[in-house]
Amino acid sequence: MHRRSILFGAPLAAALGLTFGPVVAQDPFITVASTTSTESSGLFDELLPKFRKETGIEVRVVAVGTGQAIKLAENGDADVLFVHHQPSEEQFVAAGFGVERHEVMYNDFVIVGPASDPAGVKGSKDVVDALAKIAAAEVPFASRGDDSGTHKAELALWGEAGIDVAGASGSWYRETGSGMGPTLNTAAGMDAYALTDRGTWLSFDNRQNLEIVVEGDPRLFNQYGIILVNPEKHPHVKADLGQKFIDWVISDEGQEAIGAFRINGQQAFFPNARGGQS
Repeated sequence: MHRRSILFGAPLAAALGLTFGPVVAQDPFITVASTTSTESSGLFDELLPKFRKETGIEVRVVAVGTGQAIKLAENGDADVLFVHHQPSEEQFVAAGFGVERHEVMYNDFVIVGPASDPAGVKGSKDVVDALAKIAAAEVPFASRGDDSGTHKAELALWGEAGIDVAGASGSWYRETGSGMGPTLNTAAGMDAYALTDRGTWLSFDNRQNLEIVVEGDPRLFNQYGIILVNPEKHPHVKADLGQKFIDWVISDEGQEAIGAFRINGQQAFFPNARGGQS
């Protein structure tokens, strides 16, 4: 009877979540709210295994646009914020949601467009002038339209050009409301211009007729920052583990790993946690 009761009782125990063997401890983990560019470029695939091997800490990335990543962090749904829109990052810290902002790395934005270049901007190093020409020609431009860091940078540049893109929405100006990869797919399908971070562009395969038409303007500089979510706002934040990740990313080892990362042989991000444009 005793054996039968154990046999019949085991399924019930399993259903109740009970175990008869030793309990296996789960590896410690943190959640990082980050951008689609750091994820889709493959950078995290390079960095996170190195960090886990050294510390035993697993990093679970939620890759969304910068605006959405900041909202996740404000709600306490992440331990670390790793994004690329400095004004928003500084506001996040000033409002008490973040402990301290650290610069990590940079690359740049580029404008891509059809090889036929109907707006006549190819080779320009003046991004504001190029955008003004695209608007004047009313040729298709695909925007993320998702409050991401790239979208915020794009809107600032349109503002400098004096172009009201909200008024052009749905005509030559098309907002995809999606990430960088899908937006580039839309641009490729429409023979449209688009602003993209270089890391995503380097890893993007469906280029069709698209090529880089504008690059090299200092206004296209793209800085990334990392911030620990404030445990005083959200006591459940894994502050110790999150700080270990931040310390590693800005350490010599983390910075060297970032600098060594290549996409098709090209350096995608340039470490600058120590200041300057290295």
